Amino acid sequence: MQTRCHYSVLIHEQAKKYGSKPALTFRNFGSLKWKSVSWNQFSMRVKQVSNALLNVGLKPQEKIAVFAQNCIQYLYTDFGAYGVRVISIPLYATSSERQIQFMINDAEVKFLFVGEQEQYDKAHRIFPLCPSLERIIVFDSSVRISTHDPYALYFEDFLKLGEDFPRQSEVEDLWKQANYDDICNILYTSGTTGDSKGVILTYAQYDAAMEANGKCVPVTDKDRVINFLPLTHIFERGWSYLCLSVGAELIVNTYPKEIQESMRQTHPTCMSSVPRFWEKLYAGVQEKIDNSSPAKRKLFMHALAVGKKRNVDYLSHAKSVPLHLEMEYKLLNSTVLSLVRNQIGLTNPNIFPTAGAYVSPEVEEFVHSIGLKMVVGYGLTESLATVSCDHLDEGYTIGSVGRPIEGIQIKIGENDEILLKGPTITKGYYKRDTTNAAAFDKDGFFHTGDAGYLKDGELFLTERIKDLFKTSNGKYIAPQMVEGLLLVDKFVEQVAVIADQRKFVSALIVPEFRILEEWAKDNDIRFKDREELCDNKQVNKMMADRIETLTQGLASYEKIKKFTLLAHHFSMEQGELTNTLKLKRPVIYKNFKEQIDSMYEEN
Repeated sequence: MQTRCHYSVLIHEQAKKYGSKPALTFRNFGSLKWKSVSWNQFSMRVKQVSNALLNVGLKPQEKIAVFAQNCIQYLYTDFGAYGVRVISIPLYATSSERQIQFMINDAEVKFLFVGEQEQYDKAHRIFPLCPSLERIIVFDSSVRISTHDPYALYFEDFLKLGEDFPRQSEVEDLWKQANYDDICNILYTSGTTGDSKGVILTYAQYDAAMEANGKCVPVTDKDRVINFLPLTHIFERGWSYLCLSVGAELIVNTYPKEIQESMRQTHPTCMSSVPRFWEKLYAGVQEKIDNSSPAKRKLFMHALAVGKKRNVDYLSHAKSVPLHLEMEYKLLNSTVLSLVRNQIGLTNPNIFPTAGAYVSPEVEEFVHSIGLKMVVGYGLTESLATVSCDHLDEGYTIGSVGRPIEGIQIKIGENDEILLKGPTITKGYYKRDTTNAAAFDKDGFFHTGDAGYLKDGELFLTERIKDLFKTSNGKYIAPQMVEGLLLVDKFVEQVAVIADQRKFVSALIVPEFRILEEWAKDNDIRFKDREELCDNKQVNKMMADRIETLTQGLASYEKIKKFTLLAHHFSMEQGELTNTLKLKRPVIYKNFKEQIDSMYEEN
């Protein structure tokens, strides 16, 4: 049962309800041991943070920022801030110094909470360039604070300022004053084309999102939910808060690269993620199938077919499953399909919300077929995550992004643009009057920049209008759709489609080198380094054949005519990826201009 209340008191209300039940499972920075804290302990820490924030002089609607990986201190800090009407601004742990300096100054942040050494070092260097900044508070006690830094203190010492709750009567007065029009967060967007914009998120938006999602997302206090995305990401933030509101246990995964190992160790029942996680799982399973004996391959393919028939052909259309099919599925599920799930720690799965990028129907169908309930959705930071999602009890269509949540109005505008209105939509960007004027029309609808259509109550996306490429022949190409087709292949790790103002479509492809190197050795291809491997004619012929198969359903003008294999990954360090791992296309075009131009040279 969902607890509906203002976030200033949510954790304390849940503590009254759940007491000693585990609320958070986590590992300390650098530790391998999982620990848990109860709802009562969670509530106590939040109160300490609230008291400490008052003791350092923060006033209602002043700002703090959190620059850290996911950790329990992050959650203590956020909810402690909500308790005294302080705005919390999440910053990606991978942000550059220039980015955090811009955001701190733009929002006039007073206190910056940082995670580990990397974040502290960046914060220390930009501190003199941020006039509003008063203190840096460090979560990880192993961080080496500079001997020339009088402004930093450890989180443990910060908590002592709230020990024994010296300002609790004032905190409780602020709980009473808390209102839904207060700003809860300012969340800065990734900035694929320039400086980030701060999206204003109020408590009213969160409250509306919790109510609407609570009615259609079947997560309960029996669930154990692991973080996959950073809490800075609105999808993970909104999802985690929803889970806390129903009393679910959060498993806080601090290091994203360790997610699969963390899942195997903690056995979560739910996880929100982006499609890339499932694409890699799909590619890994396909590789194992390819390397299996004919008998095992036949058995698994049969199990997948039965899983598809039950979970997609019947359940996705809200049809009852015939008894004989249900019996066969139960047998194959317990003997074959469960092996796939168990390998990633999903021994008792519930639901797996997925959004943030194009979801390949092939991958979506596969995930359902192996017995996992993927809930595909669509949303933006500006809509406080969910606009639409699969309503599993109503049936859903593979390839759609589900049905609108309650309260959201969707209108299809010019160029098929999706326009939004409702209580979860932001009131605007922080200090961006000109941008706000362009983002909302005279009727108050927010322009998403995404194109799509509604059919039988479900929303389908077609392309990102701003990312739509026009070839020199006047044909329009949706690059993310083409990239999504390639990313399901086990040999492909990253891909950037090139087409804008070009004669034809080309692509820069970063291979999955572990698999490609194994294939090369199996085919007696010698190479001294990855550059030589990427230049190899046999390798390129194999990749061309796979690309042709993957894109066979495209129109001829959408197909990739040429590609270049890259020996190095696109990276945040080179500015080629945002903090949410989206491609920064202008930077990629600049960094790989030579390789791109060579694909368009006349023969």
